[in-house]
Formats: sequence, structure tokens, C-alpha cells
Amino acid sequence: MLVLDKIKLVLASLVAVATVGLFMYMEAAPLVMKLLAMLAGFSIAMGVAWTSEPGKRFFAYTQDSVAETRKVVWPTKKETLQTTGLVVLFVLVMAVFLWLVDSLLVVIVRFLLGTGG
Repeated sequence: MLVLDKIKLVLASLVAVATVGLFMYMEAAPLVMKLLAMLAGFSIAMGVAWTSEPGKRFFAYTQDSVAETRKVVWPTKKETLQTTGLVVLFVLVMAVFLWLVDSLLVVIVRFLLGTGG
């Protein structure tokens, strides 16, 4: 990585930290103003970082990720509901099973200790 790229990334980090500091400094300001200031500060930081070589590679990576996400075949509503129903049913069956095992173990331990039940 070039020295110029390192300087850009450090500058972007400093702008981001200064933005958070400004948000805390603007304690009495309306929330909308504070949020707009943060949005502007982080936008500037991202713009500076984007001009560096790692920033350009990251931007290309995000574009590739979005393209891959569009290729995904998402399940239908019916498939989603069926899968969710099976998961809920499995959780309920396992809960009852574990409750029965726990109850059985309590009875066994009480019997072995002679404390009765």
C-alpha cells in the first residue's frame, strides 16, 4: 500500500473520530442537527477512504456482493412458512423431550439419595 493511501485512510479515520466528538460536543443541539452533522462527517470520511486503493477495492467488492445477492433464489412465502413451522415444531418436541429427561433424572437422583419425592 502506498504512503498516500495510508495517509488517506488515517485522515478518514480522524474525520470519523472527529465526527463522533462533534456529536458529543453538540449536546444541546437538536437531534436532527446532530444526526445531519454525523451523516455529513461520515460521508466525508467515506469519500476520503474511497479515494484510496483499498477503498476502491472494497467498493468493487461490495458491488460484486450485491450482484451475487441478486443471483440468489429466495424461498417463496409458502416455503418460508413451512420451514418456520417445522423449526417451531422441532423446538417444542425437543423442549418436551428434555423436560421428560430432566424429570426422570430428578426422580433417579432423589431415589439414590433417599430423599423421596
